[in-house]
Amino acid sequence: MATGIVALSVTACSTTPSGQGAGGGNQSERSAHVSEEPPKERVKGSRDNTPVCLVPEAPGEVIYENEYAHVDASNISEGYVVVRYTGSSPKVKLQITGPNSLTYTYNLSTTEQKDEVFPLQSGNGDYMVNVFENIEGTQYSQAFSQLITVNIENEFSPFLYPNQNCNFTSSNEAIKKGEEIAYVCNNDLEVVSEVYNYIISNIVYDHEEAETVASGYIPDIDEILETKKGICLDYSALMTSMLRSQRIPTRMEIGYAGTAYHAWLSTYIEDVGWVNGMIEFDGTEWSLMDPTFASNNSDDTLKEFIGDGDNYRVKYIY
Repeated sequence: MATGIVALSVTACSTTPSGQGAGGGNQSERSAHVSEEPPKERVKGSRDNTPVCLVPEAPGEVIYENEYAHVDASNISEGYVVVRYTGSSPKVKLQITGPNSLTYTYNLSTTEQKDEVFPLQSGNGDYMVNVFENIEGTQYSQAFSQLITVNIENEFSPFLYPNQNCNFTSSNEAIKKGEEIAYVCNNDLEVVSEVYNYIISNIVYDHEEAETVASGYIPDIDEILETKKGICLDYSALMTSMLRSQRIPTRMEIGYAGTAYHAWLSTYIEDVGWVNGMIEFDGTEWSLMDPTFASNNSDDTLKEFIGDGDNYRVKYIY
């Protein structure tokens, strides 16, 4: 049974070394690879497929705030922080710099004051949380700053909870679809395989959206499921949400596939560990695979590009 972990793009997929978009392939090739699952008898597997959607909370036990931002750090031991912008600027950035000195930049909601969840994905240590308000153009001024010392109790927590880039709840149709897909599975590895195969068989790459998507785009997993199309980040968010809701720690890894700004997944399989990058499992051994490519290209083209994985370089993890 083949399995894999996704490769996608944050905004538009740039051009790969072969001259194709990161989705790759022409329209006829894409159509040839996308089909609905044929009807088949579905026998319940031995694994419990009941979704478990962890719910981030902001109980107000540990608060850092000023007139511009409200940060709830009550559950940093669970691997996340909750931030709400409370000022009046129409354009605001959040930056979180972890103990590895890597800075993650996010857009904060300004149309309404709402709590937003952000992962503490760099492990234990000190995190600097900064909020910046736009002055004009690309100029920003610092409106809030707070150093937070983090000790995460479960190393997998940041990759099980929903967050701004991978947002899901038990009410999402995509989570219900994940439950349906996992119905036949006997173990986590089979869940990864079934979810992966569903996505590469049913979701097509949306080149039109890739050309017009705005910076800071956040996927809507139910919209992806309904339209059965999306850009690279959509593939990643949908698969990550389904797997996390099935209690499988999953990381969205964003970086470069050749020259294309791209994203893929790593997932944690018990007795195997973190399966990093783009994965295919034939029942005996792991080899590299990229589902965005897999849903749009021939196997030969895919494997030639992926090679030994050197074409892929991780920059951010969500």
